[in-house]
Amino acid sequence: MHDLASDFDFVLPGALIADQPARPRDSARLLHVPQAGPFQDLAVRDLPGLLRPGDLLVANDTAVIPAQLEARRGEAKIGITLDRILPDGTWHALARNARRLRAGDVLTFPGTPNRAEIRDRDAEGGVILRFDTAGAAFDAFLQVAGALALPPYIARPQGPTEQDRTDYATIFSTHRGAVAAPTAGLHFTPGLLAALDAAGVGRRTLTLHVGAGTFLPVRGESIASHRMHAERGIITPETAQAINAARAAGGRIVAVGTTSLRLLESAADPDGTIRPFDGDTAIFIRPGYRFRAVDLLMTNFHLPRSTLFMLVCAFAGYDRMRQAYAHAIETGYRFYSYGDACLLHRRDAAIGGTGA
Repeated sequence: MHDLASDFDFVLPGALIADQPARPRDSARLLHVPQAGPFQDLAVRDLPGLLRPGDLLVANDTAVIPAQLEARRGEAKIGITLDRILPDGTWHALARNARRLRAGDVLTFPGTPNRAEIRDRDAEGGVILRFDTAGAAFDAFLQVAGALALPPYIARPQGPTEQDRTDYATIFSTHRGAVAAPTAGLHFTPGLLAALDAAGVGRRTLTLHVGAGTFLPVRGESIASHRMHAERGIITPETAQAINAARAAGGRIVAVGTTSLRLLESAADPDGTIRPFDGDTAIFIRPGYRFRAVDLLMTNFHLPRSTLFMLVCAFAGYDRMRQAYAHAIETGYRFYSYGDACLLHRRDAAIGGTGA
């Protein structure tokens, strides 16, 4: 059993960390990792040939907000990263220098008339904020005061660029609320979607608003003690019905990204039936997890010791993924958010079938 963070460590040359996406997007490399046999070095545009008529592609349609804010409490500078909106309209956020903050403190945002009150804080650098605006006015405030919260491994010494606003958005982006992009979706283009349609592959979307917690490392050596931050997810009744119908007809469920997979698994009954979902999930998938809903996973290459690398090891097998990542490093695949992708088959799925 692999239950230590060090079990998921590996050495990644810095030159393989992508700071720009492939152009065009579907020209990114795609490593096909079947259950057994050799890996295939392909391109994302080859995806339709790896799927079958009746398979169903499920992507995350969340849209990234400019969640990075520079606030002031008096003369003190406070860095704020919005995490998720709570049911009462307040926001959970991560704050630099959070120890300086107390409930009742008021934050201002230079260049705007807007304010936010600290309602509460936690021991992990989190705060609850009540802004003085909401809805369309809040969206307008973010466009003025906010910046993209790009992952720390994308080097932008002067801050995110206008090009990043375009690059860090997927073709599926519809519902605003994510701090980080569901990066597997960054590879899709209108041409690729048309090719998938022509191949008889169905498409549906769900919504998981990726939170700021996605950037937080696993602390300590025992992964069993790691707590995931909650994220808001929605699967509509229509999408749940379409997924269940595809599976019943013998189609495979193909998750685009770990965010889609995590929400599908959160909404799945033990027999794999997907229920409509509207709420928070903090599911932590690591080796030993029994998958119920997803047969194939398209995802980018993840950080050492990260919960996402743990997830792909659970999905495709620990040894298989160690081998796949070694191959990717040796052959120069590009890693992380703007990098290349892999298509993984579930380790315990029936070969040629839909899996349990």
